[in-house]
Amino acid sequence: MSSPDRSPRIITFGCRLNAYESEVMRDLATSAGIGEAVIVNTCAVTAEAERQARQAIRRARREHPLSSIIVTGCAAQIDPARYAAMPEVDRVLGNEEKLRARSFAMTDDTPRVQVDDIMSVRHTAGHLIDGLNHRTRAFVQVQQGCDHRCTFCVIPYGRGNSRSVPVGEIVRQVRRLADKGVPEVVLSGVDITSYGADLPGRPNLGSMVRRLLAQVPALPRLRLSSIDAVEIDQELFALLAEEPRLMPHLHLSLQSGDDLILKRMKRRHSRADALALVSAVRRVRPDVVFGADLIAGFPTETGDMFTNTLALVEDCGLTHLHVFPYSERPGTPAARMPQVPRTLRKERAAHLRQAGERALARFLDSRVGREERILVERPGFGLSEHFAPARCPDAEPGQILSFRTTGHVDGNLIVRPLVEQGRPSSPRRASLGSAQ
Repeated sequence: MSSPDRSPRIITFGCRLNAYESEVMRDLATSAGIGEAVIVNTCAVTAEAERQARQAIRRARREHPLSSIIVTGCAAQIDPARYAAMPEVDRVLGNEEKLRARSFAMTDDTPRVQVDDIMSVRHTAGHLIDGLNHRTRAFVQVQQGCDHRCTFCVIPYGRGNSRSVPVGEIVRQVRRLADKGVPEVVLSGVDITSYGADLPGRPNLGSMVRRLLAQVPALPRLRLSSIDAVEIDQELFALLAEEPRLMPHLHLSLQSGDDLILKRMKRRHSRADALALVSAVRRVRPDVVFGADLIAGFPTETGDMFTNTLALVEDCGLTHLHVFPYSERPGTPAARMPQVPRTLRKERAAHLRQAGERALARFLDSRVGREERILVERPGFGLSEHFAPARCPDAEPGQILSFRTTGHVDGNLIVRPLVEQGRPSSPRRASLGSAQ
């Protein structure tokens, strides 16, 4: 009698790219026969993310005393010795090594630490997965690494320089996902608006997305992950105007609303650039909503500078905020600048989050009475085209259904099936070949 198929337990911290790579590792580790392992995929964006990862490693050892514990991700790539020194850890893999099948072949002579120089990596391969575990959306990696050197960020040292997945590989993976009935794909990477600069012919993000949508007509919905405010190309603008399958939701890497802080961050946009961008996108796609990453309490930030960032929420009409209190990253230029007290950073972050909650509530108010196309992700819960979570009647996950918004609670839309000519209509499923 064959033994049951087992997958490793994976604990993921950080970004959508990490979530994608965790699923790649699940397949690789399962194929290598180490399904009893615990894999901790770490993040290095903040000190808190690293603290949580170490806490998870210790807890995993207590709860799984006989399992191998493998630590990987950005924190492990940047400081492998720190994680190798933890008595709970059996192996440490770098960000490149974790995506290689041979890294999971455990033999007596397998090195305990496999972390090479990430800056030497020049290519990124597309990895075929069947979608995220227990989700109806799938993340597809189109780009890796970053060529920019923002003064607060260690991610280039964990991910390496920017490199792109060839268009044909992206099309192949998305087509496979669409053929399996995946209703939404999210294109992910570290800096996806830099896509293509390292490929023959230098295709930009917009041209890649146009080719992808043309060659995979069965895909109902395509979404972009975080994008740089100064790198949106004209073809992407055109697609936002023309292509209903490209979702009306953009998440911007803004970080601050004050010009001097942006300069000290070594960002490449100004406050005026951010305002011009959202205005230009709204001209071609009036119903678009914006999210943004914002940092509170960056070194040297005064009260007036913070007020400029707080005002950006209103001035840009932001809806979905990711707010981070500034966190010193060893070796970065910002860590050597005059620091804002930690208590003040937390207070400012709380003010930004409150502004974000008010902005989201206003947006949800504006949706009351409107029709929503909801992707049902699990019974009773779905996601709108504008990235608004929705509480909806139970339906089979994976369907895209039409509902009417009746209100909202706790940041979630409340929706009901559409009523047509006085009778409840059956929510209609989106055809996989439709343009919705």
